[in-house]
Amino acid sequence: MTANTMGRFITVEGTEGVGKSTNMAFVKQWLENKRHSVIHTREPGGTPLAEEIRELLLAKRDESVDSHTELLLMFAARCQHVYSKILPALEQGTWVLCDRFTDASYAYQGAGRGLGFNKLKELEAWALRGFKPDLTLMLDLPVELGLERAQKRGPVDRFEEEKIEFFSKVRQGYLDIAASEPERMKVIDARGSVAEVQQQIEQTLEKFYQQVAS
Repeated sequence: MTANTMGRFITVEGTEGVGKSTNMAFVKQWLENKRHSVIHTREPGGTPLAEEIRELLLAKRDESVDSHTELLLMFAARCQHVYSKILPALEQGTWVLCDRFTDASYAYQGAGRGLGFNKLKELEAWALRGFKPDLTLMLDLPVELGLERAQKRGPVDRFEEEKIEFFSKVRQGYLDIAASEPERMKVIDARGSVAEVQQQIEQTLEKFYQQVAS
């Protein structure tokens, strides 16, 4: 890929415990095998300032965090991330692989917190000016199973302490997005073995790659 060819932006989404880290590594290796330069980043975070905001968002605290405050902090981190890291990399021809992006705000704050999608659409349009991933892999898992897996990883953060009802709303939020944007967001059944899940991911990547290469 030449320097004046835009890179592609791929995101991986899902509720807690769906296996994002393991499968992000698989996607990155797959892309590198195609001889692409790839950077791996995450949300909230990805730059020094955005990582500081991440710490604010995930920290447990006695003070309750208003849902609107949470949403605005997410977008503050996202703006910094997009304009100082993601877009410059794409413009140089680098492919960007991101652990969560704006879909997470729709799922967690829009559906999970009950803020709805309309406010988020306005905020997204103003802050990101139409910028979206080229492909989103949504790893889907029953909430109970995902939380069971997540708890085995160690201490939980502020989000992971939420009740199962919250995560059920988050999961449905993701599925609603996938239903409305099937060309961009692909649902991957994450219930099987690592090999089975990655076989689905590889098939999805192959189809996407054929489309962008044609």
